Amino acid sequence: MDPDVRGQMPDPKHTARATRSAGRKMRSLLLDGASRLFRERGLSGTSISDIAAAADAFPSQITYYFRTKEALFVEAACRDMLYVARAAEQAALQATTPRDYTRALVETVTATDSVAFFAEALTMTRRRQDLAPLVERTIERLHGEGSRAYAGQIERHGWRSLRDPDATSRRFWAVAIGVMVEGYAMGRSPDQLAGELLRVLGEQVAATSATAISANDGPRLRLVGENGAATSSDGETAS
Repeated sequence: MDPDVRGQMPDPKHTARATRSAGRKMRSLLLDGASRLFRERGLSGTSISDIAAAADAFPSQITYYFRTKEALFVEAACRDMLYVARAAEQAALQATTPRDYTRALVETVTATDSVAFFAEALTMTRRRQDLAPLVERTIERLHGEGSRAYAGQIERHGWRSLRDPDATSRRFWAVAIGVMVEGYAMGRSPDQLAGELLRVLGEQVAATSATAISANDGPRLRLVGENGAATSSDGETAS
């Protein structure tokens, strides 16, 4: 081949990187468009053509990147859930007390419908087990990143907790998903959802504390706020 001609040809590695970058961008655009439409219209009310139009793409690109509309639904819901979890952790970084930390988490996750969207994806995997691994990975990331964030705050502020960070994170998300699914079914507002979630978290802490006392299983670890008062890991005053 003529050296001059060969020099004008694109580098294969550069071409591959450009192709991967374009692919990631298209996936992101499709997920953005799908997330908005799924939230507004639901799975059955959203067509592949609608999603393609919203992302300025072709319907064939949806099947190329995601195979099915259901798979796109689950991936969009999982991505949104991780986004809201990250936002909640960022908001909670400003907290200086356990109570404020919990309230920041609660107010952030109840301000959007991301948790309800994710709950729909959870139920879908009951019929589509091929989609379950993505949901499982998302849940593990929620727990892992939440645990690390909370452990960082414990170390930063010198808090002491009734539970270890992993158990605290798992409990928070389990309660949040349950409360918000019920709340959306009942038509509750974000403020009502936040109040209900804080109430349930507080009641569970009180029940745990009472059980520990009655069982006489030794001294309990408590969070100590900046005023020296003992509080639970969720910000409620420990008895």
